Amino acid sequence: MPFKSRWEIEVPNTHLASLLFTSPTHPLSKTHRSFSEAARPDTHYFTTHDFRLWCQRFAAGLLKSGLQPGDRVLLLSGNDIFFPVVFLGVAMAGVVFTGANPTYVARELAYQLQDSGATYLICAEGSLDTGIEGAKIAGLGLDKVFVFNDAIYDGKGEGKKGCRDWGELIASAEEGNAFAWDPLSTPEKASQTLALNYSSGTTGKPKGVEISHKNYCANMLQYNHLFYMSPDWKEKEKRARWLCFLPMYHALAQNIFIAAALNRGVPVYIMPQFDFLKMLEYTEKFRITDYILVPPVVVALAKHPAAKSGKYDLSSVELIGSGAAPLGRDVCEEAEALWPPGCINVKQAWGMTKTTCSVLGWSPNDISHSASVGELNANCEAKIMDDDGVTELGRNQRGELWELIKVKGNQVAPAELEALLLEHPAVADVAVIGVPSNNDESPRAYNVLKPGHSATANDVIAFMDGKIPKNPSGKILRKVLQEQAKEEMQTNGAVAKL
Repeated sequence: MPFKSRWEIEVPNTHLASLLFTSPTHPLSKTHRSFSEAARPDTHYFTTHDFRLWCQRFAAGLLKSGLQPGDRVLLLSGNDIFFPVVFLGVAMAGVVFTGANPTYVARELAYQLQDSGATYLICAEGSLDTGIEGAKIAGLGLDKVFVFNDAIYDGKGEGKKGCRDWGELIASAEEGNAFAWDPLSTPEKASQTLALNYSSGTTGKPKGVEISHKNYCANMLQYNHLFYMSPDWKEKEKRARWLCFLPMYHALAQNIFIAAALNRGVPVYIMPQFDFLKMLEYTEKFRITDYILVPPVVVALAKHPAAKSGKYDLSSVELIGSGAAPLGRDVCEEAEALWPPGCINVKQAWGMTKTTCSVLGWSPNDISHSASVGELNANCEAKIMDDDGVTELGRNQRGELWELIKVKGNQVAPAELEALLLEHPAVADVAVIGVPSNNDESPRAYNVLKPGHSATANDVIAFMDGKIPKNPSGKILRKVLQEQAKEEMQTNGAVAKL
C-alpha cells in the first residue's frame, strides 16, 4: 500500500497568477517591494503592484507580436530582476515558459530549442554568442532571438548582433493595465502547461517535463503549508527576507523564490549568481531570515573561514533548508554551530523536476537529528520499492529510491554517461553509479572491455574486468555496485571520476 501524507489541503483550479494576485485588477501594494536587485536595492526593485504590471505588459506584448497560446518561449539567462517578469508574463499570455542553463554550450541550447519547439529565444546579453550559434543549429532565425538584460528598467536597451532587444516585446503601461489573463477556473483549463522544465532523468538526453498551472499551484501551496504550521507564523512572516542566488531557470527557485514568496508577501533579493562572501554580506545588510541552500553552500557555511570570522552578523537567520543532493548530518551540525545552541536546525528536503519541485519536507515543529528528508507533503502518496523494481516494501524497511547522481546540485544522468562511454571502441558494457566525494557525489563508471581491446586511463578512468550485475530482465543492479564501491573506497579511499 502507498504511504500517504498525514496532511490534506485544498488546491483550486486556477491560473497561477490568479492565486498570486487574485485578479488582473485587484488592488496591490505600491510600497511593498517584492523583488529587489541585491546589488542595487534602492534603485532597482519592483513593488507588488509594479511587478504585476510589468508581467501584464510583457504578456500583452508577446501576444501582440504574434505568439499564440501554447507557443513556447525559451529564456537563456542567469538570475535577473526581470527573470520573474518573463516567467509569469509568459504564463499570463498562455504561452509556455522554458528556461535553459546559462552555462549551456550551443549544442545543448540547440537541443532544448528544438525539443521544446520554442518560437522565441530570449537570450542574456552575456550569452548572446552561444544563443546565436544555438539558434542557427536549431534553425531558428535571428529575428526570433532577443537580447535580454535589465536596461529596460531605465528606459534603455538595444538590439545587438542582428538580434532585437527584448524590450520590443513589452507593451505600453496602458496596454498592460488593460490586459487580463484567462483565470483557468476549470479542471481542464488548470491542467494547461505553464512550463517545460528540463530534467536529465535516467534514460538519456534531457527531457522537458510539462508542468501545469495546477501543478505549480499545488506544489507552492504544499510548500507554504508547512510554514503555516508554525504557531508563530504571523510574526515570522512580518520579518521574513529571502536571498535568491539559486538558478531561477530551475524548478526550485521558480516555486520558492517566485511563487511561494509572492503568495506569502516575502521580499526577495536577487543575486545574479552565487558568491559566498556576497551571501554573507547581504545576509547582514538585508537581515535575511531564511536560507534555501544546496549542499555545497552548507559545506561553505561549515568550513569557510569567513563564516566563522565574526565579521558578518548572521543572527537574523532563522531557518536553513537544503535540497538538490544528499548532505551528511555532521556537516549540518558544523553549520548549525555558527549560531547559539538550539537556534538553527538544518533540515533537508527532497523533490524532482517531474514533481514540480518538492515532495518531502519537514513540519516546523519537528527537529531533524539525522540526514532524513522529512515526510510527505500534503496530498502526496509514495511507495518504497526493493531494488528489484517489483517488490513493494512497508514501514521500517530499507528500499531504494532511483534518482540522478547530483554533482554540486547539477543533474548527472547515469544513462547518458553510459551511452557516451559505450561509444568508445574498447567498451563492451558499462554501468555508472554515484559515490560519496567530499560531502557531495561523483560519478563512478564500471566498464567491461571488448575481447582483444585495451583502454588507457585517459579513455576510461575507472573500469572493472568482469560482468556488470544485472537482474534477469537486464536491469543493472546499481545497489550491488554501490556496496562494491563502498568496499573499494574503504580499502584505498580513491574515487574515480569521469
